[in-house]
Amino acid sequence: MEKYKDNWPETRDHFQAWWQRSKIDRPMLSFWAKREQALADGVKPSAYETPEQSFTDVTLKLEHFRHFLNTRKPMAEAFPNFSADLGPGSMALYLGSDPVFAWDTLWYRECVTDWDSYGEILFDPNNHWWQLHLDMIRQAQDSANGDFLVNIPDIIENVDILSALRGPMSFCYDLIDHSPRMKRYVEQLDDVYFRFYDAMYDIVKGADDSSSFTAFQIWGPGRTAKLQCDFCALMSPDQFREFVQDSLRKQCCTLDNSLYHLDGPDAIKHLDALMEIDELDALQWTCGAGQPDGGNERWYPIYEKVRAADKSLWISLADGELLDAIAAVDRLVARFGSSGMYFLFHYAMSETEGQRLLDHAEKQWG
Repeated sequence: MEKYKDNWPETRDHFQAWWQRSKIDRPMLSFWAKREQALADGVKPSAYETPEQSFTDVTLKLEHFRHFLNTRKPMAEAFPNFSADLGPGSMALYLGSDPVFAWDTLWYRECVTDWDSYGEILFDPNNHWWQLHLDMIRQAQDSANGDFLVNIPDIIENVDILSALRGPMSFCYDLIDHSPRMKRYVEQLDDVYFRFYDAMYDIVKGADDSSSFTAFQIWGPGRTAKLQCDFCALMSPDQFREFVQDSLRKQCCTLDNSLYHLDGPDAIKHLDALMEIDELDALQWTCGAGQPDGGNERWYPIYEKVRAADKSLWISLADGELLDAIAAVDRLVARFGSSGMYFLFHYAMSETEGQRLLDHAEKQWG
């Protein structure tokens, strides 16, 4: 890690403190700066020829990633981590879906016309996409040579996978018309999730059993993952508690570090149910298209509930200029303190500007 990250031991300590909601000298910060001097000369790698290649050609993906690391510096708690994702929700591929590759994402074709024909949800070690994904992760881990971490992919869980397999509209009716069967499927998914997760974790885990996860740039001691249920935007609070809450609780009990991804205003109605999961460690808030970013005071009621439940917060800042983001964090820290707070800055900056941000954080946000 020292090749690309000069404060990795400190970053690890800060992450451990963040998961435990204990105090460090400032909030957690993550941002990348353009290096004043590139670490290596070289021509930028060739462009991908097809969307599928951009997901599955690990050799070329690694060339692009090393070029990025040679020209960009991870500062504060940002760290070099390689994603071998097959899209968000690749467990749908392992369970029978086919991929639709696009330049900016990967979709999964619906594969369940009726649940009777589909049968039970089972772990199939010989599934083509599962074997391909494992090979991609092994190749990345072998090539990393300790220079960067290889992430656990974002395979996703519970009813989001059922919706991908069946299609959202049909699945809405299934929750009502076949609720006992859907509960059984969620329980089966809980089991197979860790069959897949643990196989990947065993490849990429550190010598100390630590791991990093693709979504939201998180690292932790032991099993680490982001959890979600984006389908919950179409569910009532009672349905969420009935079909999803226990599933998430079981995941949190098995994981060592868990971050929930709350996606958009339509998901806020489930915040109380999430905060009832004592084992959940942290919440990440995604504001939704057309909404102000995480620094806006509109979202303070969310943060107040998370802090009252003694959980950590992950907040993204992207609106306006960097000075606007700094002012937003000034207000957030004054209101909620610095312990258990993680701020991701989506701004282009130089190393000098990055150091000024760090200096401000240490002086004003401690």
